[in-house]
Amino acid sequence: MNPGAGRAGMSGRQAKLFFATDIHGSDRCFRKFLNAAKFYGARYLVLGGDITGKTLVPIERCSDGYRVNLDGQIHSGLDEQGREAVERQLRDRGQYPFVGSPDELRQLDDEEARDLLFIQVMKESIRRWVEMAEARLAGSGVRCFVAPGNDDFFEIDEILRGSQVVEYVEGMRVSLEENEMVTTGYSNQTPWHTPRELDEDALAARIRSMCDEVVNASSLIMVLHPPPYNTVLDQAPAINEKLRVELEGGAVQMRSVGSRAVREAIEEMQPLMALHGHVHDSAGEQLLGRTLCLNPGSDYTTGVLRGALITFSGDRILAHQLVTG
Repeated sequence: MNPGAGRAGMSGRQAKLFFATDIHGSDRCFRKFLNAAKFYGARYLVLGGDITGKTLVPIERCSDGYRVNLDGQIHSGLDEQGREAVERQLRDRGQYPFVGSPDELRQLDDEEARDLLFIQVMKESIRRWVEMAEARLAGSGVRCFVAPGNDDFFEIDEILRGSQVVEYVEGMRVSLEENEMVTTGYSNQTPWHTPRELDEDALAARIRSMCDEVVNASSLIMVLHPPPYNTVLDQAPAINEKLRVELEGGAVQMRSVGSRAVREAIEEMQPLMALHGHVHDSAGEQLLGRTLCLNPGSDYTTGVLRGALITFSGDRILAHQLVTG
């Protein structure tokens, strides 16, 4: 790593970057993410991880229409239009609908079959998103960067790599004209043992391998999914070994769940900015030395997109704000 490079400063063309993260399969949030380029005049769109959904919702095909359990309430006798409306509602809040006969749905009682189906439906959703991005952004001059997060299965990577518009940037250093950007969606270890977790030493090595290629740290943009440890960006409810929230006097106990490796990398490199997610309820900003660290938070289940809009020029941040829409 070369933390001292480029400290003399630089100036040049202004650019806007829109960053969002942790949309967890929400169609509505993804549409808003793509629209942010035109709405905010952003040249760069960055989706920072945890992009896939978490749950599969069965919709039963019956002789008298369709039947679905939606938030504990049974909706039956739905016609095609009603089913489509339910599917849109589910996708907008990050859930994957699956329509099947009673016999097909009974097969989901088998864990292996259910897991295979989930992967299949998840991949279909990502393909649809890539097609949407290509239709809306092709020829626009907007660059759209995406990296999977710790919650995302590896099966989506090939789909993202295959796009001519969506740029898969996991583990990479890329050039943004006068600036450089390094990105990883891997996180430090969590109680849930998600697909892309590393111990702190391995995460530090992964970050270091990207930063070894950096020419000018003062204009570097770091997109690191976990926030730096012990900041306002990484406060989450404390979870015990039984995955239950810890209480004291009836109050939820909070603790730092961010990454020490991420904090050390920021403090050493002192990049222009560091963009994070992972901890949904810790939206905010904090300076670590000269580096502006941002976590826009996440409210994907309601279809609300939280993001960070940054205007910058070389090694200077001209304006920034956390936005909601």
